[in-house]
Amino acid sequence: MSSENGKLAAAVHIARMLRETGYEAYLAGGCVRDLLLGRAPADYDVATSATPDVVLRLFERTFSVGAHFGVVLVALGDEGNSVVTEVATFRSDGAYLDGRHPDSVRYTESAEEDVKRRDFTINGLLLDVNRAAQSAADLRQDVLDFVGGLADLDAGILRAIGRADTRFEEDHLRMLRAVRFASRLEFTLAPATMAAIRRNAQSIAQVSRERVRDELTRMLTEGHARRAFELLNDTGLLAEVLPEIARMKGVEQPPQYHPEGDVWEHTLRLLAQLEEGCSATLAWGALLHDVGKPPTFRRAPDRIRFDGHVDVGVAMAAEILRRFRFSNDETRQILALVENHMRFADSQRMKDSTLKRFFRLENFKEHLALHRMDCLGGGGNLDHWEFVRQRWLETPAEIVRPVLLVTGDDLIAEGYVPGPTFKEMLHAVEDAQLEGSIATQDEGLALVRKRFPKPTNALVPPASSSAHQL
Repeated sequence: MSSENGKLAAAVHIARMLRETGYEAYLAGGCVRDLLLGRAPADYDVATSATPDVVLRLFERTFSVGAHFGVVLVALGDEGNSVVTEVATFRSDGAYLDGRHPDSVRYTESAEEDVKRRDFTINGLLLDVNRAAQSAADLRQDVLDFVGGLADLDAGILRAIGRADTRFEEDHLRMLRAVRFASRLEFTLAPATMAAIRRNAQSIAQVSRERVRDELTRMLTEGHARRAFELLNDTGLLAEVLPEIARMKGVEQPPQYHPEGDVWEHTLRLLAQLEEGCSATLAWGALLHDVGKPPTFRRAPDRIRFDGHVDVGVAMAAEILRRFRFSNDETRQILALVENHMRFADSQRMKDSTLKRFFRLENFKEHLALHRMDCLGGGGNLDHWEFVRQRWLETPAEIVRPVLLVTGDDLIAEGYVPGPTFKEMLHAVEDAQLEGSIATQDEGLALVRKRFPKPTNALVPPASSSAHQL
């Protein structure tokens, strides 16, 4: 029951069992919206008039994860291969004092009352599964629509339920969700909903940075990143959540290299190339790769320049990633993408050893992908990308990271005293090895003796010395 059909079957089974027991039960929320749009829902939720204690008694394997809000998880199928469905009791909410949670919850037997406390009309549709519908058109006959969601779905409009300001005051994150849904579904924000976001944009600062980060990451990786960031800008949210990106607007670039226009337009062109399902690190690397340009803008006599924008950009990106509490692994990769995105321009002048070390960057495929997007988002010249990609493809891994010919133990055996120079010695030998000018340990040691002669008063360390002393 782990397939998409299994998830749907589980939700339908739960809803029908609740109905057979005398309660109302419907598929609810985003899964109904997606089914009507002919999309595959990620999950299926059930809304019911049954209270959590009833749900807990009725089904064998349940988890009370949100009892205060009337939410119970129901697991169907074998324990090792089960499908978990969220079942929520109809409710109405008290005041939202923290911009996220209601201070009280009251269960209700009214499906309409439950729907009217939800976020957007297209997410407020309920589907009666008492009979088997055969198509999306057939499904519409079984939809309960108390808020005009079907009309908005047909018109391609994202509209808040009821008074938009109230919906956004209840949960400030809904403003970002509005942008994400409108972008992903290619819908238009209803004028009143757009106006309410603009009025309330500053309150997004009250949302936890982790929740904001997750919404932004979804925007970047769902295949409509350019549209999402255009909407973030239009609603005033961009300046609140990522002021560093908002400052890209109007920052000119040298037209001979960037005929597309300013830094903002260039960045949008990269975002437009992000495919649905791309990695979060590549997506954030694309967003932040030129974040250092606005503060380093300089109009020199010959052309516009951004001296040191990479170093500045790395520092700025590090602060943004810290602010949004990215993991250490994600931070390391995103910063590497920002730090190395300009190195491709030097690739055809690099020594073999330098190029091979370039290939050693973790997840080098993402560096290639970012550079390609960077080129296509500007002048379109892919010469450096094609050169690097071809060399990378034709260079075996054992050539990029060969077994070292000389180690620290070998240097000690030669009579060298461990110290700071060891790193320089080993680097010189590895460089020659990567260049192909040496191929044996003897040749490596001969290179060391030639470039790093031992001082006449050098003392040979005791035989028990080992590389761990380095």
